[in-house]
Amino acid sequence: MALSKEDILQEALSLLNESGLEGVTLRKLASRLGVQAPALYWHFKNKAVLVNEIAEAILQKEFAEIKPRGEGESWKEWLIALLNRLRKAMLAYTDGGRVVAGAHLSLTMADLSEAAIKTLCEAGVSLRESRLIVLTAVHYTFGRVIEEQSPPPKEGLERFDAERFKQDHPYMMAGIEEYFGSGRTVDDLFNDGLRLIVDLRNAD
Repeated sequence: MALSKEDILQEALSLLNESGLEGVTLRKLASRLGVQAPALYWHFKNKAVLVNEIAEAILQKEFAEIKPRGEGESWKEWLIALLNRLRKAMLAYTDGGRVVAGAHLSLTMADLSEAAIKTLCEAGVSLRESRLIVLTAVHYTFGRVIEEQSPPPKEGLERFDAERFKQDHPYMMAGIEEYFGSGRTVDDLFNDGLRLIVDLRNAD
């Protein structure tokens, strides 16, 4: 029986979780599916097309529907909630941030950005500001997730002099200790960064 596009994508998602983005190849995917690589070219002519479709599959699990802004809900809180869903979708898969950020032809990301810009415009934000706010917030979300999914190498940690680092970067370390010492989490850090972005239009 011929493989469906959906079957191939489900196996590709499993391979992504096991091996990361670098481990996802058409040859390896074909081997797992018990077929020759050319059999996959009917659906995906190269890895770039495959990765774009993987990104779509990741996003569709969270964004099959984009919830509109509720009555009385501020556009800022709506946008922050939307980007938390984007972060959640990417964190659900190994290298999900790299996959989605690199999917420049993703229609789901285009739909998400369109809905966000439209929502801000309807709330009274200018088109120019709406686009810049959404673009900056999305890029921040991409970067934050990619960083979260890129831990430092063990070899580097073994040679890392923590005490010297603290001595050389006192303000940086004091800021980190002050922030997390009060019980805040990495989720709080993500949302506080988003609030800085959406509040910039009100800054002097």
